[in-house]
Amino acid sequence: MNRPTTVAEAVAEQAESAGRRGTRRLLPVVDEGHLSVVGVVVPWNRRATLVVTGALVLVLTTLVLSLTLGRLGIALVDLPAVLRGEGSKTEHFVVFTNRLPRALVGICAGAALGISGAIFQSVTRNPLGSPDIIGLNAGAAAGAAAVTLVWPGILPAPVGALLGGAVAVTLVLLGAGRGLQAPLRMVVIGIGVGAMSLAFVQFAITRTRREQAQEMAAWLNGSLNARSWEHVTIVAVALVVLGAAALALSRGLQQVEMGDDAAVALGVPARRVRLLAVSVGVGLAAAAVVVCGPVAFVALVAPQVARRVTGSAGPGMVAAGATGALLLVGADLVAVHQPWFGSLPVGVLTAGIGGLYLAVLLTREWRRGSL
Repeated sequence: MNRPTTVAEAVAEQAESAGRRGTRRLLPVVDEGHLSVVGVVVPWNRRATLVVTGALVLVLTTLVLSLTLGRLGIALVDLPAVLRGEGSKTEHFVVFTNRLPRALVGICAGAALGISGAIFQSVTRNPLGSPDIIGLNAGAAAGAAAVTLVWPGILPAPVGALLGGAVAVTLVLLGAGRGLQAPLRMVVIGIGVGAMSLAFVQFAITRTRREQAQEMAAWLNGSLNARSWEHVTIVAVALVVLGAAALALSRGLQQVEMGDDAAVALGVPARRVRLLAVSVGVGLAAAAVVVCGPVAFVALVAPQVARRVTGSAGPGMVAAGATGALLLVGADLVAVHQPWFGSLPVGVLTAGIGGLYLAVLLTREWRRGSL
């Protein structure tokens, strides 16, 4: 067999050998005709652009429905006037105090979770490597509870959530060690870390007043109820800043997915890229947890759906973010307006859907012999 004589040939051979070792699922097939550079598919392709555009249109549609539906119904033709401040005081109050902040928090938090999930699945090269599975969301919830209920005022809630999430991820990564690509091992460790984190949150709830305990219990289920413009600001700023950082890292992550040897051949510092990416992923997940609680499975499902629909070979940050936004705000719309059980926390619905998806994913990995 001839030895590769160029970097491009070395990368192509590395990618081919990765496929023979059973990691072909991490390099999805992309439509023919898409541009590739030295063996790496450029993430901006026509199919991905169409998918993202369609997802954003659906997000906008869901936003409009969220603003118009409810006990105080607002006609679609009257909505522009209400947004301009020309409606009644009641309509203005309901839209700008309740519905619009709630919907915007759902969109931004869903996008943050989708991008965070894409980062962790790319870093671990594991479809189960999402913040909720590896205990990051629960750790962030524990950190937020610690600085809010146990030691109030010691740190802002976002900082506490960030520290709690970072500790949880560190414990999981250290526990998994070289088993990062063994899904079952990482899932088991993540479940353990998440259980300990949630146990601490439950302890914190028992040490507070009844009113605070009720609010914390609802938040713990994952809820967009009673969100304010302060929550919108927190998650929107985090999404803009850290989302831009994630986009800057996406090319490096795509190359690292093919293996460290291929990344080094292309001059990519694999360890530095992973460290920066994990930091960004923790920040995004922590921001989402602060504003809506540990919403389950959005970070797991959104990146996988985005990859399959777009056929992207890389982490697909924009597509994952758009999919996550659509999943969370759409699930909240259904949870609030479904006619059977009254208004439900959005986390109840995402947990039910995500749990089914996780079972399917575990079954598929077991059949492939990856567990």
